[in-house]
Amino acid sequence: MSSKSFPIPFSEPPYLSGLPSPYYKPTHLTFQKKCRAFLEEHFLPNALEWERIETVPDHAYDTFVKANMILPNLPAPLPVDWLKRLEIYDIMGVKVEEWDYTHTGIYIDEMARSGLAGPGSSMTAGMAFGVPPVIKFGSKELHERFLPDALTGKTKWCIAITEPDAGSDVANISTTAVKSKDEKHYIINGTKKWITNGFWADYAAMAVRTGKTGSGAAGLSMVVCPLKGYKGVNMRRLKVGGQVTGGTTFIELDDVQIPVENLIGSEGMGMRYIMTNFNHERLTIAVGVTRQARVALSTAVEYCLKREAFGKPLMDQPVVRHRLAKAGAELETMQAWSDQFVYQMTHLPKAEADIKLGGLTALAKAKAGMVFATCAETAILLFGGNGYTRSGQGELIEKIYREVPGSRIPGGSEDILLDLAVRQLVKNYRSAIKTMERPSGDSKL
Repeated sequence: MSSKSFPIPFSEPPYLSGLPSPYYKPTHLTFQKKCRAFLEEHFLPNALEWERIETVPDHAYDTFVKANMILPNLPAPLPVDWLKRLEIYDIMGVKVEEWDYTHTGIYIDEMARSGLAGPGSSMTAGMAFGVPPVIKFGSKELHERFLPDALTGKTKWCIAITEPDAGSDVANISTTAVKSKDEKHYIINGTKKWITNGFWADYAAMAVRTGKTGSGAAGLSMVVCPLKGYKGVNMRRLKVGGQVTGGTTFIELDDVQIPVENLIGSEGMGMRYIMTNFNHERLTIAVGVTRQARVALSTAVEYCLKREAFGKPLMDQPVVRHRLAKAGAELETMQAWSDQFVYQMTHLPKAEADIKLGGLTALAKAKAGMVFATCAETAILLFGGNGYTRSGQGELIEKIYREVPGSRIPGGSEDILLDLAVRQLVKNYRSAIKTMERPSGDSKL
């Protein structure tokens, strides 16, 4: 994607293009170099081939686990006490207690340099989205049972929320978890659809309805549900347009019996847990697809420098430069917001970040998908027939283009997130105004 002496235009974010940045400390720069070296040896050269065969081999996952390179998918700060208890003290030289969201952002960005989301999500989506609810909201007993194997990669996880009739409308989830007569077990019935990584997962952090039908968000809970090989669980892979190696799965749950101790947190608090978890998911999507957009656009630049038409390189055509410029402006604008956002996540306390950045996280994820669409469309139009062909020099662009919907729908579809972002911003504004207008000494008791 770039020359060792000078990068191809748009191929690297500014801080890796020789430009100063206020966001990256020496520890971040050191980690970036080690992370890139690891991925260029063990991941990037094979990502396209893995997407072709629709599966990431087990040895790749094992290599990541041995290097602790599955853990960067967790929200920062990391669960330091648990990691040290498991004798995990650093990730590529960064002490686990010094890990912050900027390190996480670097990792996600580097993983997406293949231009493809599938191979990375095949190995990392479970740790990113399935394990965090257990860490954040699970009981000590739940931690003891599940975290040792989860954090060391011995078990694979997924997040199971979406259903055939309940995607972004989370409050409409219909999968039920009813207590047995002796109240020692939950009996789960229902279906989950479009579950990334589900096909290979041992466990799911699953959204279920423990309240009565029609109780909406108030009736939702989260549980740890065993999957692979468990009685009453049937799973099959779904063929989707892109990110094929992500293992998108349809899950049927027929009288699946789990201990009541598998409840995550408290009954009826599921919506809160889900929404909190979404913030991390949406941020990681925004960072990853920004890099995918960068891969698409810089690949198009490289192609236009060598491809000739009408007696000269495409790059000498003003209309081509104009199209690249418009997409490049969108890309670098998104990159600046992404860097700023990760910095804010790094420096705000978790509770404050959830309030102040929740709506903006939704907006950033939605905008990143739009930018990705612009850059991918630019690339495929400039590649022409080569970009529309599933093999040859345009194969990567063809695959990237098919992945655009996979960034604009999962994690909350685009239109839902745009609305959510403004509603959350207005809610925060009105709350702040009410606080300012409250008479001195007034109390909400």
